[in-house]
Amino acid sequence: MNGANPAIAKAPRERFDAAGRRVLLVCVAGGFTTLIDQSVLNTSIPALRESLHAQPAHLQWIVAGYSLAFGLALIPGGRLGDVLGRKWFFVTGLALFTLVSVVSATAADPGVLIAARLVQGAGAGLVNSQMIGTLQDVFEGQLRARALGMYAVTGGLAFALGPPVGGAVLAAVGPEHGWRLTFLLNVPFGLATVLLAARHLPRPRPSARNANLDLVGLLLVGALTLAVMLPFVQPPAWTGWLAFAAVAALLLGTLVWWQRRYARSGGHPLIHPALTRSAPYALGTATAMAQFGSSLAAGLVLTMFLQDGLGLSPVGAALVALPSAVAMGVASALAWRVVQRFGRRTVTAGMTGSALAMLLSGLVAHWAPAAVLPWLLALLQLLGGASVGLMGATNQSYVLRHAPAEAAGVSGAILQMAQRIAAAVGVSALSGVYLRATDAGGGHRSAYLYASLVCAALAGLAVLASVLAGRATAREAAGAGGVSVEVGAGAVSRGEAPAR
Repeated sequence: MNGANPAIAKAPRERFDAAGRRVLLVCVAGGFTTLIDQSVLNTSIPALRESLHAQPAHLQWIVAGYSLAFGLALIPGGRLGDVLGRKWFFVTGLALFTLVSVVSATAADPGVLIAARLVQGAGAGLVNSQMIGTLQDVFEGQLRARALGMYAVTGGLAFALGPPVGGAVLAAVGPEHGWRLTFLLNVPFGLATVLLAARHLPRPRPSARNANLDLVGLLLVGALTLAVMLPFVQPPAWTGWLAFAAVAALLLGTLVWWQRRYARSGGHPLIHPALTRSAPYALGTATAMAQFGSSLAAGLVLTMFLQDGLGLSPVGAALVALPSAVAMGVASALAWRVVQRFGRRTVTAGMTGSALAMLLSGLVAHWAPAAVLPWLLALLQLLGGASVGLMGATNQSYVLRHAPAEAAGVSGAILQMAQRIAAAVGVSALSGVYLRATDAGGGHRSAYLYASLVCAALAGLAVLASVLAGRATAREAAGAGGVSVEVGAGAVSRGEAPAR
């Protein structure tokens, strides 16, 4: 029929086709498998410590070493995917993560478990660095925004569901074998996802066809990541902090110099110039950092308070945290509709709600009667989860909208690495605040109040960064003279053509 309306024929697709759904399923499954791992482990730490007779230094490396290796693998993995294609790096990383999960589950001493967690983290980083690039390669327009949103939601749900899952496993089989089983849970899901990825991910197709790896840039970024994250994994004396800060500043300056020199010589630098020039990208990444670090730290401190302060079992603590996961899932599913109406203000409003939930949690924990305190905290978890569900995926879509196609993997990797750094810093610093306040004799309630106030302050910084990002986006669109349409409505900006 030749009388079809051409406007309809050119309209961007609003539904995923069968091939797109399969790609999205693989990416979501891979993200969930690798990201739920750490949040499940947090609930198992007391049992693991008892079983392996682990010292505090061992526990720091078991928990934070995973994030360290994860962060180190992200940008190299993203660059490799951009230059050589993503499919087999995804498969290799997930297969490595899955197989080493068995080593973690059967570890007989802390050293073996630390080594296994480092390898698992590297495998997870390699996997996750391919996911955002794959989604940006496969989808366009509204479908890209929705696919990226689903991936972001998957990460949030993985962190929120981890404590309930870990608590249920420990309750079912006991602490001695329960912590081992939490690692083995990864295996069937990981193997199934590897098979699906090998079959359904698109064939390797470099998005940066003329680029090279920029090995010097990769080495400098890896060293900088190590210098920033390592002191939070193994806190040094104050002189050590100064040394790490000096080394990080030197590496950052060298990286900036090298990227400019490499670009002038005709090379394709690791960090695309469009990313360094984009204020919305930088401010959106800062928003994601503050949100991720504060949320993860708040969840860990809440688990510590519920078990150590209120004496709840792992299952009881998990039930208090469960409303956050439920609310996050529901809010995330509805977020695109909210964005269609309110635009980028959705991010700011959601972050404000998250900060308010953290603040009220600390105040309630300090003054409410013990009998009703778990119920009140669960209610505030509902508010916090809904707030993060509204803003998390939305902010990620806005941030990555400013990344050029040839830097899709690296742009997503930078965003994720920034979040992992924030997680390492937040978890280390806030658990330290809680433990020091407890040791000082103020009691668990006061310690939780102090930690919650710090988390709320970090969330407040995310609110400020979000406001500034919105203004920068408006200025950039006005300066480019292009159309700026909201992400939730399937938008592109700065004069880009809609997807066909």
